[in-house]
Amino acid sequence: MTADLTPVRAEDAFDVGAVHRWLSPQITKLEALPEVSQFRSGASNLTYLLRYPEVDLVLRRAPLGRKAKSAHDMKREALIQSRLRPVLPYVPRVLAICDDPSILGADFYVMEKIEGLILRREAPAELSARVHDVEAIGANTIGGLVQLHQIDPSVLHELNKGEGYVTRQVDGWSRRYRDALTDDVPDAENLMRWLHSHQPRDVASCVIHGDWRLDNMVFNIDDEPQLVGVLDWELATIGDPLMDLGSAMAYWINEDDEKHFAAMRRQPSNLPGMPTREEFIEEYLKESNWNCDDFTFYEIFGLFRLAVIAQQIWARYRASQTSDPNFANFGEGVRTLINRAELLSKN
Repeated sequence: MTADLTPVRAEDAFDVGAVHRWLSPQITKLEALPEVSQFRSGASNLTYLLRYPEVDLVLRRAPLGRKAKSAHDMKREALIQSRLRPVLPYVPRVLAICDDPSILGADFYVMEKIEGLILRREAPAELSARVHDVEAIGANTIGGLVQLHQIDPSVLHELNKGEGYVTRQVDGWSRRYRDALTDDVPDAENLMRWLHSHQPRDVASCVIHGDWRLDNMVFNIDDEPQLVGVLDWELATIGDPLMDLGSAMAYWINEDDEKHFAAMRRQPSNLPGMPTREEFIEEYLKESNWNCDDFTFYEIFGLFRLAVIAQQIWARYRASQTSDPNFANFGEGVRTLINRAELLSKN
């Protein structure tokens, strides 16, 4: 996990002393100022490691610049984690929430740091060679999603907007894409019309994560690999489980996928021992008992939704609201995702 840490980018810097003075009365034994570094992964909220002599903590805050309405709500994200922690042990414990703009200029929260391995684009070589362990990680990833979807949704009752989740998602992500549109990506109007005309009824209403992928998970691999942490609850809500699965599958790239799509891989889902997308979906449906005769809509929606997320970031990058070099190829990624979704919609 430490390999993912970098010095804090100048544009993302904050007053460490002010944060420390606010935090130290709430967490005992925080004396000297922490060493601060930044997690370079992730393209949404900003995440920092606060390394105190006594303990490592994690701070989450929203990015600067133009943001989609209702996005990057730190108090909402912290509330979700606080509610889910008692019923899902993978959720990091929230330790402090700040809504005083004089401290950092925006809301933020601090949580515990879960120790373990986070799998990025390339897995460690020693793990890649252990097919049995890779199989266990794949099984944990599927089983964890099933476990999440079986939680009583009343734990997040205020996020439940009732029936019509699929329709709200199609309409909402379509609006976000149009709002963030730049002149160098497809307008995707045909794809959005397809999604609108092919949307199924909600399958169920449950707690969903919204960004279920390997680089949002922490594994203990000392013995048999075990899922010990799930991160980034920004997009979690009450919604349709198959929409959550479809969103997850947009990131799950198979070894034999088309080269432009495969180039977007950010997790080692292509390793020998990992389930393919088709195997992931089949096993999830078997374990969860949800019925789905044709997963095409959910797969296409997942690709489109990921394209919208990338386009929102690409629009910020083009407007010089962020200089993070990780975003330099997001425009090409948007084009790849839209093209792939459109091809699937025509089959």
